[in-house]
Amino acid sequence: MEPRPNRLELRGNRLRIEWNDGQKREITLADLRAACPCATCRERRAAPPAPTPGLLPVLSLAEARPLAIAGMKPVGNYAYGIAFSDGHDTGIYTLELLRSLGEPVSD
Repeated sequence: MEPRPNRLELRGNRLRIEWNDGQKREITLADLRAACPCATCRERRAAPPAPTPGLLPVLSLAEARPLAIAGMKPVGNYAYGIAFSDGHDTGIYTLELLRSLGEPVSD
């Protein structure tokens, strides 16, 4: 049997997923956002560092606010689409990816 989520719960700045095999994992929203699998985010992670050291990126107002999940919905039987408060909503998180993220919890 393939692991599938039984329960999804927001706990402050973490997403807790309880899986049908009994495993529970918590992922910080920042780590979840950083692991976005969309093409734009993959390209940004693979890009070389900025050529001028010391320059910092300018953040939009939405990016400067604390990160939150604005929405989350199933995509078929294999993934979830997650919309974040920074306006990003194109990542499709497969169940395999979600299972690999975060830390196991035991309570």
